[in-house]
Amino acid sequence: MSELEMASLAGSKTALVLDQKDNVAVALADLAAGDTCLVAEDGGNKYEMTVIENIPFGHKFTLTDLAQNAGVFKYGEEIGKMKKSIKKGGWIHSHNMYCDRGMK
Repeated sequence: MSELEMASLAGSKTALVLDQKDNVAVALADLAAGDTCLVAEDGGNKYEMTVIENIPFGHKFTLTDLAQNAGVFKYGEEIGKMKKSIKKGGWIHSHNMYCDRGMK
């Protein structure tokens, strides 16, 4: 995605998927529960999705239902696992995700 395309997404109800392997998107603006946002994927695919919780700017939300202990993928890498299950459009942050990567 070009810098011009990125700039046009910033500030509106949009989110970015950084890698095709990711199962989360990053909010490019504050999103309120029930908001529909435009999700722009790496590679150019775009679609609308409704979030089910408030998502602060820069935070992650899930693109699909995730079970407890399911991997969370961002940047094409597993960055953690879910402490509990979460529905599509839910907020993912330290309150419901853990990372044991450095503990293995």
